[in-house]
Amino acid sequence: MDIDTAVVLAAGEGTRLRPLTRHRPKPMLPAGNRPILSHVFDALVEAGVERLVAVVGYKRDRVQDHFGPSYRGVPITYVVQRKQLGSGHALSQARESVDGSVLVLNGDRLIDAGTVETVADAHTDSGDPALAVVERQDTSRYGAVEVRDGYITALVEKPRDGDYRLINGGVYAFPEGIFAAIDETPRTDGELGLPDTLANLVETGGVRGVEVDGLWVDATYPWDLLTVAREVLARGRPIETAVDEQVWVADSARVHDAAVLRPPVVVGQDCAVGPNAVVGPDTALGANVTVGADAVVEGSVLDDDTRVDAGSTLLDTVTGQDVHLGAATVVPGGPGDVQVGTRVYEAQRLGAVIADRARARGDVSFQPGALVGPNVTLDAGVTVRGNVAEGAEVTR
Repeated sequence: MDIDTAVVLAAGEGTRLRPLTRHRPKPMLPAGNRPILSHVFDALVEAGVERLVAVVGYKRDRVQDHFGPSYRGVPITYVVQRKQLGSGHALSQARESVDGSVLVLNGDRLIDAGTVETVADAHTDSGDPALAVVERQDTSRYGAVEVRDGYITALVEKPRDGDYRLINGGVYAFPEGIFAAIDETPRTDGELGLPDTLANLVETGGVRGVEVDGLWVDATYPWDLLTVAREVLARGRPIETAVDEQVWVADSARVHDAAVLRPPVVVGQDCAVGPNAVVGPDTALGANVTVGADAVVEGSVLDDDTRVDAGSTLLDTVTGQDVHLGAATVVPGGPGDVQVGTRVYEAQRLGAVIADRARARGDVSFQPGALVGPNVTLDAGVTVRGNVAEGAEVTR
């Protein structure tokens, strides 16, 4: 691969992932038990990228403090998008850090090194901009592309499912002239979107459409984090020590001899799993998570410093950081109807989302699809339904 620099767009908030993004940007949400962005960086480093440029904005300190000046020996340059004015505007902030052709990726989608290399090579071979395209049934969720003879002929912003099969995969290889093309792109409602620049390039010069079939997982809605974790585990991407087939346990974790880990499952650093607890399958425990005696955690993602007390049952659950669920907490799992903003998404596989620093004082039950905001207190014995606003106290 001849391109040595990659720009990763990691400035967005991810409003559709609220309440989990209340205190951190979307790329820092967990993919398994590591941030999504770390998996993106992994793919770039493994593909041979020698310089990483991260465009940060919303809660940017969470990115910079976590990764620091380098990742796996590859230097990181941070540039700031101070106002969220679109993906094209975000990329334009990196122009002073780019010399020559450049890879551009979204920081909130899991991809693999093979996809990066394939797109880079397509650009190098032709000199034209190149874009990864991915086959999906639900094209209406992403926007579709049409490809003929290896080139994109159209971008379809709001397709109907079934009419198209390919979507924009969000992995680009551009010549240095991309910045001039962005400057020439009219703004829409005050924003400068990279897809608008891409549409102009399709019309005027040609953009390679590179069909890829490697890892590609997008986190748009809260329940997507469960899908992301399943893919990370299924593909064997945890960095912890493998102690059995599809069972990864950090060296500093403590798992009681009477506990059961059901694969695939990953247990992060400094975790503690109590006697007769059952963890997994399809479960990721972040750093310093405690699962008490006789608790069951299945199909779930528990972020750093979460504590689950004895006798609790969590199915299809996503927690934020520093969540404490008292004894006998019950999340029965999805499907459930989930309200995101003003829209209700029916029958999603989601038991509950419980955001940072929420507290349940014991014997609390959640109806499927519940979204609990940060710093919420749930008194003993309550039943949680729908959405609970940040800082609320729910009593019987």
